[in-house]
Amino acid sequence: MAKADKATAVADIAARFKASTAAVITEYRGLTVANLAQLRRSLGESASYAVAKNTLIKRAASEAGIEGLDELFAGPTAIAFVTGEPVDAAKTIKTFAREHKALVIKGGYMDGHPLSVADVERIADLESREVLLAKLAGAMKGNLAKAAGLFTAPASQMARLAAALQEKMAAEAPGTPADTAAAEPASDQ
Repeated sequence: MAKADKATAVADIAARFKASTAAVITEYRGLTVANLAQLRRSLGESASYAVAKNTLIKRAASEAGIEGLDELFAGPTAIAFVTGEPVDAAKTIKTFAREHKALVIKGGYMDGHPLSVADVERIADLESREVLLAKLAGAMKGNLAKAAGLFTAPASQMARLAAALQEKMAAEAPGTPADTAAAEPASDQ
């Protein structure tokens, strides 16, 4: 590879590091070209999967300001640059690795911190953003309904109390039509 080509490749990889929200580093030894194409398709728009030389990746990571990953760049290395949701990409890679034992997750990088294999798997085990937002909305709606019930309870209790008091006073008051009818003597005509 010519020096100009290497510089272009390093700049491209560094740009991908900077543009991505996360990166998952894998070893692809033993996978066929068809397997790699299948993985790329399954990642979809949320991530791009690139194979590169370790020396170029190390230089690109250094240029992008990413530290702590140098020990992961050994052997045949490929990186999934995640531009969408890290959870979705991590789930896809974990599922693919389960189905294709040749794909090995080495680690990753997210939010300025290197990730271990266990960290990547924990991220993959999370629920998607949409599911978490739906759960949050449901919890908030439940709390709002509970608060609305608490706010209306005193007013409705007061209304029931006033209605019961009015009925009691009406029943006890002399001169009600039921009382006057019972109090008048029956006339014999």
